[in-house]
Amino acid sequence: MSTSQTVAQHLPFLRRYARALSGSQTAGDAYVTALLETLIAEPGVLDHPAGPRIALYQLLTRLWDSVSLNGRADPGPPPLKGEQRLSHITPPVRQAFLLVSLEGFAEDEAAAVLDIDVATLRNLVEEAGRELAAEIATDVLIIEDEPFIALDLEGLVESLGHRVTGIARTHSEAVSLARRKPPGLVLADIQLADGSSGLEAVNELIESVEVPVIFITAYPERFLTGIRPEPAFLIAKPFQPSMVAAVISQALFFERKARPREQRATA
Repeated sequence: MSTSQTVAQHLPFLRRYARALSGSQTAGDAYVTALLETLIAEPGVLDHPAGPRIALYQLLTRLWDSVSLNGRADPGPPPLKGEQRLSHITPPVRQAFLLVSLEGFAEDEAAAVLDIDVATLRNLVEEAGRELAAEIATDVLIIEDEPFIALDLEGLVESLGHRVTGIARTHSEAVSLARRKPPGLVLADIQLADGSSGLEAVNELIESVEVPVIFITAYPERFLTGIRPEPAFLIAKPFQPSMVAAVISQALFFERKARPREQRATA
């Protein structure tokens, strides 16, 4: 594949990232233009051991850190609510959050793009959660039957600036708590203490309210049943706190709601 073909393959995603990073279509596109000009002058930039995608995002990061284009006026439409929230996050934290949550880089890949270690990246992602929570703090319902895991999740959620409205160990407790105070986010295990299903509890509670749902489970294969709410987020146990923080921020920032599965007609 030629250099031009390689760059063209990644160009739409680089534009997306640059626009989200700068908070402006004009500034974002200007960064991508600067990237293309740099590639003409330095074609060897793409010769990176981790591949051209990492190389391109590294170059964009280098330009972001060295060239200020954010002051340019953008004649386009006003930013969306999510873009306004993002503009309040400090730049390094914003980079880490977008690389993981928007561009889908694994932790080691995002760390390579930013030229930092994974531990530092995790700290930045957790900071993103705290800074976003200052903008979009919400009430969180935890559906988890293991007490120590539930307490860990409660501490993590509260450290990010959110409020835990309750911890449910069973299907019925979850539905009762949700009816008493509708949550803005649900963290749910799949297999609960009484043998009931967190999937069923979520399906029941989202019949009356649309809410982002994150499933955290030791049995991710049970999520693949064809009866899950869509779309949803899935984290496998054991989990890294930084990953939970990133997914919480992602779910709330992009406002992805779970919806009940359509019932099929029976004969």
